[in-house]
Amino acid sequence: MLEIEALGAGYGAVPVLIGVTIRVGAGEFVAIVGPNGAGKTTLFKTISGIVPPMSGAIRFEGNDLLAIAPSARPHLGIAHVPEGRQVFPSLTVFENLEMGAATEAGRRNWGENLEKVYTWFPVLAERSKTQAGALSGGQQQMLAIARGLASSPKLLMLDEPSLGLAPTIADEIFERIITIHAGSGLTVLMVEQRVAEALHFATRGYVLEAGRVVLEGSHDELKSNDRIRQAYLGM
Repeated sequence: MLEIEALGAGYGAVPVLIGVTIRVGAGEFVAIVGPNGAGKTTLFKTISGIVPPMSGAIRFEGNDLLAIAPSARPHLGIAHVPEGRQVFPSLTVFENLEMGAATEAGRRNWGENLEKVYTWFPVLAERSKTQAGALSGGQQQMLAIARGLASSPKLLMLDEPSLGLAPTIADEIFERIITIHAGSGLTVLMVEQRVAEALHFATRGYVLEAGRVVLEGSHDELKSNDRIRQAYLGM
């Protein structure tokens, strides 16, 4: 579904991503892990079109994504849930979800998607008329994910969904993501610093360090890798 080939990207003349190659198949749950500053968020921003590439190629369902305007990419089925949630604080929960449904597929499937979102995140149904800025951090993260789902995506990109959350709340968020993936077959690409959890749930994973992919493999292969065990799992 998503093919990233020898991608280079950065800010100004400063490269952040160097020769990154990643593949995500339809229906997969792929995790990208690594330390702060590795380039994980920059990768997502390049896929979305926020950061222009310096080199390489990105294809989505066979389409040259770099030839497609950033504003048109969500209509292809790409939903980017950004780091730090970034909900619209002055809008209600319901209005935030409406904003997510701005794609053609989102508008077409609005009723069905809203029902699914409220099933996956019941608290959003209970607080549908509440301003998003009044929600807790965990509830805002649920809303950010739900807003992405409201667009009827084929690929859901989650950037650090556990960021800034208490461990118990982060665990709940992970469980919801797993439930959504298992129940819908949605393709998920997740950037996450909680390496143990990310690799446990993912079909496959990539390790990004200093802008380069240094390891890749199934969750079993990565979890049993001595470098991963020592650097990220504390084993």
